[in-house]
Amino acid sequence: MGNLVTGKVRFSYANVFEPRRTPNGEEKYSIMLLIPKSDTDTYQRIMTEINKTLQENLADTFKGVMPTNLKTPIHDGDGVRQSGEPYGAECKGCWVITANSNNEPEVVDANCNPIISKNEFYSGCYGRASLRFYAYNQNGNRGIGCGLGNVQKLEDGQPLGGRTTASEDFGAPIQPTVAQPVTAPVYQQPAAPQIDPITGMPIQPTVNNIFRVN
Repeated sequence: MGNLVTGKVRFSYANVFEPRRTPNGEEKYSIMLLIPKSDTDTYQRIMTEINKTLQENLADTFKGVMPTNLKTPIHDGDGVRQSGEPYGAECKGCWVITANSNNEPEVVDANCNPIISKNEFYSGCYGRASLRFYAYNQNGNRGIGCGLGNVQKLEDGQPLGGRTTASEDFGAPIQPTVAQPVTAPVYQQPAAPQIDPITGMPIQPTVNNIFRVN
């Protein structure tokens, strides 16, 4: 079965260079896709694949019984999470789907050249992803999961998760402080000694009478 390739989506929670430990202790590569609700083509193709996977696995995985509380990987970004908390503002107006894989996905640019730098592919950029769907029935959890194939970055976007650039952090460069020149003391020829009228002795010059500062 071939992979489904999405239209242009926004990436969030991108863990495509290093795996992330799941609650059950497994390490998986994963990424969240924010699919605009205006992209009805991608949404319909995903729903078709989910239904197809369900029918193909009904006899074996689900023992011929349609699960009553079937879990699916796609959610309404305008709704709430399973925890009851609302999705983030970046999810509004989108369908939300999380794909994962045990194997490291290929990460490429618009020309299918490999992206190596972790700073080039980040949560908030836009691109496409290849997906596959599978059925699971474990420990009372029954549903359709979404596997991650590869990801392609098409364009940059506003980073998610509070990531900023250095120019945003530090602003305009600080102008260097120019040191002011220091004026050296100027020697002044001492005036002729004055005579103290009381003692009849010459008055000794003071330091202030010898040097002055410009």
